Amino acid sequence: MSDSINTESLEINHDKSAQRFETTIEGKVGYLSYQERGDTLVYDHTIVPPELGGQGVGSALAKYALDYAREQNKKVIPQCSFVAAYIKKHPEYQALV
Repeated sequence: MSDSINTESLEINHDKSAQRFETTIEGKVGYLSYQERGDTLVYDHTIVPPELGGQGVGSALAKYALDYAREQNKKVIPQCSFVAAYIKKHPEYQALV
């Protein structure tokens, strides 16, 4: 098992049927789920397996999800505390809220 993950090259997939953005690393799946409400995306859960914790996986998922919202001209409700904290740390995403 590697000590760190290169989050720059992380492959994140958008599973529209499951309404989540997900990545698989060494057989472990991390994801950020959402609910679509018209022109708003409610980001409700960010799940990162403990083995992948503290390596930037959650942040990479949050960034991907927020960039997706911006590209789709959607507003965001950060119901998930992780996404809310990410937006607070990255003011360039404030306008999406």
